[in-house]
Order: sequence, then C-alpha cells, then structure tokens
Amino acid sequence: MTSPTITVRAGHPDFLDLPWSTPLAEWDVPSLVELPKGISRHTVRFVATESGIYAIKELPERPARNDYTVLRQLEEVAAPAVKAVGLVTQRSSDPQAEISAALITAYESFAFSYRELMAGPGFGPNRSRMLDAFAYLLVQLHLMGCFWGDCSLSNVLYRWDADTIETVMVDAETAALHSEGLTAGRRQEDIAIMIENVAGGMADIAALAGNTLDEADLALGEEVAERYGDLWTELADEIVIAADERFRIGERVQRINALGFDVDEIDVLPTEDGSEIRFKLRIGGRTFHARRLRDLTGIEARENQARQILYDLYYFQTRDGSNSPTLKNVSAVRWRVTEFEPMIAALAQIGGVKNPIQAFCDLLHHRYLMATAAGRDITTTEAFPDWIAAGRPGYPAPGY
Repeated sequence: MTSPTITVRAGHPDFLDLPWSTPLAEWDVPSLVELPKGISRHTVRFVATESGIYAIKELPERPARNDYTVLRQLEEVAAPAVKAVGLVTQRSSDPQAEISAALITAYESFAFSYRELMAGPGFGPNRSRMLDAFAYLLVQLHLMGCFWGDCSLSNVLYRWDADTIETVMVDAETAALHSEGLTAGRRQEDIAIMIENVAGGMADIAALAGNTLDEADLALGEEVAERYGDLWTELADEIVIAADERFRIGERVQRINALGFDVDEIDVLPTEDGSEIRFKLRIGGRTFHARRLRDLTGIEARENQARQILYDLYYFQTRDGSNSPTLKNVSAVRWRVTEFEPMIAALAQIGGVKNPIQAFCDLLHHRYLMATAAGRDITTTEAFPDWIAAGRPGYPAPGY
C-alpha cells in the first residue's frame, strides 16, 4: 500500500489528520460538515477547519493534477474560478482508480448550485440573469485563452452579485490554458459542448420534476450561445473607424467598462492611406467597478455589488458638493464612515442576514423604488426601516 502524498499551499491547514487512504464516501471524522452541493460525477465532501471550510473532491490522479494546475493558472489571471488549495495523490496503487487522488479547494461563500437556483421562488425572472452569467463566464475564460472542454450547469457555482448572478468555474479537469489564445474553431467547439451539456442538465431537471422532455428548457444553452456571441463581438472584434473618429475609441472603452471589464491595452493601426484606423482592445478581468471601489474606499465587493455601491457614493458626493479630486477623496472617506459602515453594522445585526454587502445592495434598490414613488430623494437611513417592514425585499435571493 502506498502512502498518500499531500501538496498544500502555504497559509492553509496540512490536512494530515484526514483518512486519505479511505474513500471519501466512508469518511467519518469530526471536521466533516454537510453543505448544499450540486450534482457531481465524483464524491465531494466538506471539512471545517480554523482556517475556513474546504471542499474535497475525489477523482483519478491525472484529471486531479490537471484540475489543480489549471485552477492555479486561472487564479494568477484573476479568473472567476474556485481557488485550488491542495492536491493529494498516491491514495491508491492504481492512479486510474477513483480513490487515487483528491483535489482540495476553498469553499465559496454564499454560492449555490443551479438546482438550488431553479428550485427557488421566482426563477422565471432570474432566467435571463442566469443566461447572462453563463455567457459572461465563458467569454472571460475564452479571453484568457482557457478552453474548458466540459462547461455544464453542474460545473458552475452561482452567487448573487447585487441585482445580477455571478458564475464561478468549479471543475477544470478537462480545461487547458493556451498562451496564444483560442482560435474561433476552439471557441465554437467549447460552445457546442456547453449547449449539449446544458440541454442534458435541463432534461434531468424536467425528469426529476415529472415533466416530459418536451417541457424541458432545452433551448437554454443555445440562448447562452447567442448572448455569448453578442458579448464577444463587443469585447473582442476589431473595429474600423474614420481617421477623424478617434472619440469612438473612448466611447467603446466606456461601454466595456460599464460591462465591468478592464481594458488593458488598445492596439491602433492606421490604414495605408491614413483615411481609417483599425483598433482592437485587449480585455482584462471583469473587475472594473470592484477595483474602482477598492481604490476609492478600501471596500471589497464583487463586481456588480461594487457598481451599485459606487452609485451610492457618487450620489453622496453630489449632495456633499464634492467637485475637485481632493474633495472627492475626502468625501469618499466621509461616506464610508458616516453612511456605509453604520448601515453595514446595522444589517449585520439582523437575524438571517449572512451577507451584509448583498443586503446593502438590496436596500439601495428599495431606496430607489421608494424615491421613484415619492418623487423625491430618499436617504438610506429613511429607507432602512421601510425595507425591514416590507420583509427585506430582494434578500435573501433564491439559492441563499
């Protein structure tokens, strides 16, 4: 019998106290915790430590090594994927056996599976958000040169990000990063796999609900592909403009920033006669608003949460009369101390509110609706008791 080899990243437990020579399904240790999880072809267990909660997935050695390697590479480029923490190999003398290896990843807080999302109340209005989230995830990965090879509903985690859904890649067994980028053919191959896998997932959901195949939402993947195509065109296509229309470059950068994407570089190439300019943007991660909020206030939030919180900061600065850069910096600090932090503290004291940042975004939306109905400005302090009395609309969202 071989001895398991454990590779763990610095800053995390060594996991030496776990029975690695025993199949995960047979584990009976005090650190195990039961948490919601999606459908997986591999056994997945969760362990709680002083450093946090970790997910452990059991699988053969070769895909486990690839999963670990690709997830580490994706983390380096700030991709929307789970964080690989450790890899356990030689759990069995047969490297192709299911028990032969295990991947350890950090648990994603506030995340849920697609079954939880679809089973929750009001999935109808959230269907479009789910389509957008899937398309955004695939575009981000493809921009980074990542060929997934197995995109499916089960291989993604979901979590609420303000009024949108954020997706996180959780399975990189078949994925590969290409430094030269992906060809159109490889991207389309990945899309075709996604369409087929998503249709299968929707068929499974229909079967579990006792519905026929005709009642299954089999077009979900094809609709994701349509949105993917539109988004890819906006982000990645080369544009030709007249030589005196350079302002259109700035306009496009602003549109892409509004979608949450950073623009790292702009490639500009005049035509031979100088009458036109060809330009293409090199897109970074989808962290524009999150980075902006962090730079201004030090607050950490997800991308769309940051976008909504920034609107509140800008609204405060307008009322505060902050026009110069210096006054805006001072005003950002004043907003955090007098507006944001007291409200976050108040939200955290409410029973059932596990994610005060998300609750704050739902409160801001409620304040907007109140202001629209009243035809005047409403402060967050004024909106807070009304939001509570109304049953905290928006929080918790389906899947929480």
